[in-house]
Amino acid sequence: MSVEIDILNGDASWSIAKPLHQSVWGPAMVEKQPWGHVKWANADLRVLIETPEDGLVCHVGIYFRTISWNGRKVHVGGIGGVCTREDRRCRGYATMAIDAAVHTMRANEAVRFAILFCEPHNFAFYEARKWQPFTGEVYCEQPEGRIRFDYMAPYVFDIVRAPTLGTIDLCGLPW
Repeated sequence: MSVEIDILNGDASWSIAKPLHQSVWGPAMVEKQPWGHVKWANADLRVLIETPEDGLVCHVGIYFRTISWNGRKVHVGGIGGVCTREDRRCRGYATMAIDAAVHTMRANEAVRFAILFCEPHNFAFYEARKWQPFTGEVYCEQPEGRIRFDYMAPYVFDIVRAPTLGTIDLCGLPW
């Protein structure tokens, strides 16, 4: 299996990622989700996995942000927009893309931990990759103002050391 892993500028590479993202999370599917109305942040970087025979098969967005954890400012990395072509799942592409994203975050010496948000059917996937549930409260910005973000479960990953409880304010849109 030959794969190419690219890490590209988020805004500049959206045109490449958008068709895959919309095939996995099309408007009809998104509107049925409890988070379908949420306004999301744009990725700073994107991990794109391509194969010669299939083209783009997997995407992971990478986000960098200074957030607040228990009132203290902390620089974190985030993962969002994880998607793999339905006919190419269970081949390790998402694991490769997430590993590449974490490696990219580790290269940024300011990042203390990583955070993502996921639905219950993905808990085991992330836990098998050493992500831990964050059991505290998470807040974020939305067009209507600051809200508690409880549409998906937060998971954290140790870069230096990740907290598993307390209060996180994303200080912006979620990812």
